[in-house]
Amino acid sequence: MAKEIHPTAIIDSEAVIDKDVSIGPFCILKGKVSIKRGTTLVSNVMIEGKTEIGEGCMVYPFTSIGLPPQDLKYKNEETGVAIGNGNVIREYTTIHRASVSGDGLTVVGDHNFLMAYVHIAHDCKIGNHIIMSNVATLAGHVTVDDYAFIGGLVAVHQFTRIGVYAMVGGFSGIGQDIPPYTVASGARARLYGLNTVGLKRHGFSDSSIRALKKAYKIIFREKKALKDAIKKIRAELPDTEEIRNLIEFIEKNKRGVCR
Repeated sequence: MAKEIHPTAIIDSEAVIDKDVSIGPFCILKGKVSIKRGTTLVSNVMIEGKTEIGEGCMVYPFTSIGLPPQDLKYKNEETGVAIGNGNVIREYTTIHRASVSGDGLTVVGDHNFLMAYVHIAHDCKIGNHIIMSNVATLAGHVTVDDYAFIGGLVAVHQFTRIGVYAMVGGFSGIGQDIPPYTVASGARARLYGLNTVGLKRHGFSDSSIRALKKAYKIIFREKKALKDAIKKIRAELPDTEEIRNLIEFIEKNKRGVCR
């Protein structure tokens, strides 16, 4: 299928557009933009700079991707954005190109659902199958791992991490790392146990959930230093993938772990 480009769209000569791409009215593509097959820009979408959008994405009106970061250190260096396949990016979402203080790339993985007014700042690393509700906002250098859910009107502090299968409630302020498989909420977010419903929906076994509950209790209910809690978990609990993920995430923390 040939490209479908509306006559009101403005496409830079440097842009590379695959076949089977639909670009609607009043879209603007400026710079080294690359769009893969099957992707649709509905209308009024602005994409700039060294930005790649993968296959089968749907980008809704008034979204902007690849514009300069909101970082005073940035002086128009060539950095970029890489967006994977099968993403739905709703109205007024903003995804900024990287700054010069990271690896030069803001990354969004595959099959994510970004609702209206989501903001993904410079140098963020977003995994796969993530849902971000309306006005969920990430500051620079935030990492969000696969299958995380971030509620509406959430603000995440720069350099913070959100682990796999974690759930962040709406109206929350995230200033420390949210461990995998947990639920966090609050203006200064605190943990409220495991994301048990989410884990069951994704097919986690009862034995895996029980082991995670025991690990959670050791880390967050028993009054132990983190290193002592991890030592106890390794000694007493099975060496499952989920337990390893939890331990590795906590050991790598730099901003502190939400408790």
